[in-house]
Amino acid sequence: MPSVLDIEQSLLLLELEPPFDKRDVQLARRRMAKVWHPDIAPPGKQFEHERHLKAINEAADQLESLAEGLRGGRVSRNAVKVSAAAARAARAEEGRRAYEEEQRQRAQDADRAKHDPFGSRVPDHSVVHRYARCVSYPEWGVGSVTGIYFTGDGDDVQQWARVKFQVGVRTIPAGSLQFVDFSKPDPGHERVQRFMTAAQHAMTEGDYQLAAQRLIYARDAEPDNLAVLRLMTLAFWQAGNLPAAGRSVRDWARRDPQRPAPHRFAARIYEDMGAIDLAAEAADRVAARAPSDADAWERVGRLRLRLLQSEAARSALETARRLAPSVEGLLDLALAHHLTGDVGGEVAATEQAIRLEPDNAAAWARHAHALARTDRVSEGIAASERALQLNPADAEVAELLERLREALPRVLPAA
Repeated sequence: MPSVLDIEQSLLLLELEPPFDKRDVQLARRRMAKVWHPDIAPPGKQFEHERHLKAINEAADQLESLAEGLRGGRVSRNAVKVSAAAARAARAEEGRRAYEEEQRQRAQDADRAKHDPFGSRVPDHSVVHRYARCVSYPEWGVGSVTGIYFTGDGDDVQQWARVKFQVGVRTIPAGSLQFVDFSKPDPGHERVQRFMTAAQHAMTEGDYQLAAQRLIYARDAEPDNLAVLRLMTLAFWQAGNLPAAGRSVRDWARRDPQRPAPHRFAARIYEDMGAIDLAAEAADRVAARAPSDADAWERVGRLRLRLLQSEAARSALETARRLAPSVEGLLDLALAHHLTGDVGGEVAATEQAIRLEPDNAAAWARHAHALARTDRVSEGIAASERALQLNPADAEVAELLERLREALPRVLPAA
């Protein structure tokens, strides 16, 4: 980096104030020489005076050269200010680069200490095959084996390999090496296992997009591998690439049509895409293949409700209630009965929901609204009070309670 004249420091050494010209610098030099000449230094301080006077002379030479190069031979106050700002910026940049270099060197030293503990040692054993992969971390690619080392003694001897990968030097257990013979291609199942392991590592780190890319290579090696298709569907879905997830789940469903798992994934992916009709069709296929799965029937009913197909939703949710009732499914069933005009069925569904979870505020609120559509005003008031007790912030239930109290018949006291 080119040196920048720190004019501010030079002026401080010469005890000079801007603006100035060459004559001012010469006078300042002479004045400072009378103060800091080594001949007048105290005993034992001649060396310090000599060094300080040398710095003063260098600063004066620079300022004289600067004044001679300017038009009029005079350096203004503004020029000094600009030069000082440039010098400070240069020092800050130099400090930043030095700090970054120090941090980079520390990171390299820490990486070397962690992954290359045998870097300064001569290999204990040479190797016949030079190129190898790490079975545990195949995403490192093919590395060059530089030596085999041994640690421990007696029956507890461990063998290590020092391998140079693209990501850097790694010291790994020698048993995890897989030597590479470039004269013949790898078998397909080995490539699948390698990319599957790499994808699982990426998914563990939360990088689902990278995992999906690695699983594409595994699928190309074995297009009919169901484990690869399932994991690739999950990776694309978690990465937010819904079109690719949809294509992957369709490939999975074509190769494994009788199992409900691919259709269950398809229903959720289509629902995230906003294709509710396709999601409902996939949910129907799940329910057909797993007729005893109450969750599958609840999803069918929920999706049919979103399509405003009340009868189909009611039928699916009734099936789910017979298999294993849940509060969510019963509330959806109550909505289906409400849409078909069956108030009695709606009240029955909400009653079962509050029996199933007596402390569920949403269930009590729905039960209160269902009772409000009947002539059971007192029960509606009680249900509303219970809902407000569980969730005091529900303004809709509070309004309903006020309306029910106004509709409560007034009874004259006995004479």
